[in-house]
Amino acid sequence: MKTLKIICPNGHLGFAPLREESFRIGVDAGPDYIAADSGSDDVGPVPLGSDTSTSPEGWQRHDLEQMLLASRKLGVPMIIGSAGDTGANSRVDLYVRIISELAKKHKLAKFRLGYFYSEVDKEFLRDKIRAGDPVLGLDGYAELTESELDATERVVAMAGVHPFVELLRQGADVIIGGRSSDAAVFAAPAVHHGFSDDYAYYLRKVLECASFCAEPYGGKETVMGEISHEDVKVTAMHPPQRCTVASVAGHAMYERSNPFEEFFAGGKLDMTNCRYEQFSERTTRITGSKFIPAERMRVKLEGSGKVGERFVGICGIRDPYTIANVDRVIEWARTQVRERFGDTGYELHYNVFGRDGVMGDLEPLRDQPGHELCIMVQGVAPNVEMAEELTMIGLRQMFYARLPDVKGTAGSVSFPLDEVLHASAAYRWTLNHTVAVDDGLELFPTHMIDIGV
Repeated sequence: MKTLKIICPNGHLGFAPLREESFRIGVDAGPDYIAADSGSDDVGPVPLGSDTSTSPEGWQRHDLEQMLLASRKLGVPMIIGSAGDTGANSRVDLYVRIISELAKKHKLAKFRLGYFYSEVDKEFLRDKIRAGDPVLGLDGYAELTESELDATERVVAMAGVHPFVELLRQGADVIIGGRSSDAAVFAAPAVHHGFSDDYAYYLRKVLECASFCAEPYGGKETVMGEISHEDVKVTAMHPPQRCTVASVAGHAMYERSNPFEEFFAGGKLDMTNCRYEQFSERTTRITGSKFIPAERMRVKLEGSGKVGERFVGICGIRDPYTIANVDRVIEWARTQVRERFGDTGYELHYNVFGRDGVMGDLEPLRDQPGHELCIMVQGVAPNVEMAEELTMIGLRQMFYARLPDVKGTAGSVSFPLDEVLHASAAYRWTLNHTVAVDDGLELFPTHMIDIGV
């Protein structure tokens, strides 16, 4: 192939529904693939630990239906990575079921559905640790220990291009992937068709967030990436948007500790010598990216462990004196919790909103406290009963805080009279690590089934 075109309608499938008008324009442009990633660790550790999705199933089903019908109409492959926000096995099974139901609903002709799992058996990692093959931490995380592994509910590995390429090689028409690098979803088709890693991985970089690489800002709009053996081009499908040198280059460098490098399983993308050109009004051309293979492949791991049950309460403060002494108010409430439960075995958090005053264009008021504070109280404990009680004490005792120079009835703190609210359980990231593998398919078993009539 001389060129390959991929449309991406959503930077996080299901997080908010894709915009149908620009998607239809992208479909009418005749892409060779339709692809989107459906996951991120930006949603925090709760969905992975609790084995749930952070997005409503209806939104996910909407995007899957739009993409599936378009891919079958055009006869081109559809690829989804990180199914159901986390890419856990249950989320892959959910997407496989949804695709099967949609195929039946629309009476689609038979097609091949490939999928792979990404969950990692904790005993595999324990064996690595005991064999002296360290599971290395990222971003300040220490090397993985067995005790931290024991505190983990669930681990997923982040796939590279390998399981996607393997399923394409087997003739998959639709691929549902477990937890995956954003790179894999878009780079795999390019690698499969013989394009260089240098441009295949940049194609991923520019498509990963869909229309976030375009201006003016507009989320969930479709963009098209086109790779050749000489360059990558990206075009905005939403009529009011343009992919400009500034918007594309800016997006390529966001969230990078080194804005000119990005790391993947198997290597890193060096963007130091990238050149950006305005190819047409809505298209930017990119050349000069370079993929540098790693000496040994390491795969990223994400793990989540349960901290405890969680309750939440909210109160408001309008009295100027109490606002000025809000830290004392909070410390009083903390003291009452300590008297009941001691110093350890739970967590109590206070988030104060409005402390920094008015923001925006009102410069004279920028550094003045607001006239009202909102305080969110979160209590976490091993069981529901303890979490509820400690949160209630931490909330209500602010009403009774004993401040100097206050006489008579306080009444400066108000809170809802109903009970504190039972929130989702609290989880923490236990694994943000990498593990060495000999084969890019080692942690990602693939499967193929026939769907349709």
